[in-house]
Amino acid sequence: MAQVSLTFPDGNARVYEAGVTGAQIAADISTSLAKKAISATVNGAHYDLAWPIDADASIAIHTMSDQVQANELVRHDLAHIMARAVQEIWPDTKVTIGPVIENGWYYDFDRTEPFTPEDLGLIEKKMKEIINKREPVTTEIWDRARAIEFYGANNEPYKVELINAIPGDEPLRMYWHGHWQDLCRGPHLQHTGQVPGDAFKLMSIAGAYWRGDSDRAMLQRIYGVAFSNKEKLKAHLYMLEEAAKRDHRKLGREMNLFHMQEEAPGQIFWHPNGWTIYTELQDYMRRKQRADGYAEVNTPQVVNRKLWEASGHWDKYQEHMFIVEVDEEHAREKSINALKPMNCPCHVQIFNQGLKSYRDLPLRLAEFGSCNRYEPSGALHGIMRVRGFTQDDGHIFCTEDQIETECAKFIEYLSGVYKDLGFESFEILLATRPEKRVGTEESWDHVEKALENAIKATGHAYTLDPGEGAFYGPKLDFKLTDAIGRVWQCGTFQVDPNLPERLDASYIGEDGAKHRPYCFTGPVLAVSSALSAY
Repeated sequence: MAQVSLTFPDGNARVYEAGVTGAQIAADISTSLAKKAISATVNGAHYDLAWPIDADASIAIHTMSDQVQANELVRHDLAHIMARAVQEIWPDTKVTIGPVIENGWYYDFDRTEPFTPEDLGLIEKKMKEIINKREPVTTEIWDRARAIEFYGANNEPYKVELINAIPGDEPLRMYWHGHWQDLCRGPHLQHTGQVPGDAFKLMSIAGAYWRGDSDRAMLQRIYGVAFSNKEKLKAHLYMLEEAAKRDHRKLGREMNLFHMQEEAPGQIFWHPNGWTIYTELQDYMRRKQRADGYAEVNTPQVVNRKLWEASGHWDKYQEHMFIVEVDEEHAREKSINALKPMNCPCHVQIFNQGLKSYRDLPLRLAEFGSCNRYEPSGALHGIMRVRGFTQDDGHIFCTEDQIETECAKFIEYLSGVYKDLGFESFEILLATRPEKRVGTEESWDHVEKALENAIKATGHAYTLDPGEGAFYGPKLDFKLTDAIGRVWQCGTFQVDPNLPERLDASYIGEDGAKHRPYCFTGPVLAVSSALSAY
């Protein structure tokens, strides 16, 4: 029989028969590891202990001490266990999807009667019963026809729809937690008893449209949080309590800073106290911008669709734009305009006025630009997620040779602002090329390397965020941690070689020929109202 060679983290290798599973490998190493093992990483992929390994590979066996893998599995298994518990209590309930999310999971249910807060206690109790049974978690591969027949016979139309939406004819993986079955890619734990029964809590109930479509059924979503032990759960719940005390919506009322009302959804009514804070923050940023070589500009809020068509926003972003139709005097048809959702195209218009030379670069423009974007009402959140906002927006136009220098300069500028505001440290994510992108590989290589070198030159640590760049260029994301440990996306440094091309921006180079400038978008606070909420 064929054999495979498996290399462990310490560099040692062992030979097994092809098709060996992680569970068998853990048992071969020691009895104690077989009991503690929860999953494996095989050639960088997270593997269920029941999945066969058919080729030479690197392998690591995980236990509950491996937090990343443990949290993923615990939360994933709890999603299944919760769905099983719900169907055991209310058998007519139909199940849909239950993904892992940050700190926990959710599962969407189709049930005639609404869940109540009291029901969460009933579900938790049933979940703990299932965990205490220590029932095996098993998996099989089914073909599509068998899976559709099974879910059709069990009156689970949502599962049938999900299967039909999966492209190709590849087999499907099924999982059982005890007797209860679900369609799932995995991986999962070995038995329900590996889930810590004292380290999870059901948190809330919300409505959610099936597949995010407002024309489809309204489902009921139950959220839960879970960790690898009860101490971490306790710490998380304490953080949530502290966050509730610091909720900016609550403080806004108590301190008479601002209010919001239904006649202007996603818009802020600033009161004198709040506006004082806001303008002090804005005045501070204006001083910092001037000191760092930015020239402040101001651009129109209502701009004709022709510019948005030229920039590409009309095709790509129109659903998030507020459209304004105007009957112009003596015009044969209405003029179609839009409230600007971003400042970038308008700043290029300023760059395009007059002939630019390489000696004029870098050119740094700043604007406290008032923007408006349509956000669904369900996505709005106090002054953190709004429809009308002001950015401390900045755009840097430079030559290719200046990319690294300008990026490093921006990081130092941003670092000084954050330090002045009490944030001693921040996290940098370098978001690299996505699968679907424009531009040459050589261009992506050059710009990504320049951003990486700039970060290193400033001495800051960073984390690669593969595939999360925009389709037209890589970016740096800057994240802040607040007083109670919550992480917030704040500033960004986005490369955009696409917009100067679309809007015909150019400068005369040292060689006397026309060249396209590189354009960087660089807000530090991003949205002033949001930082006021921090």
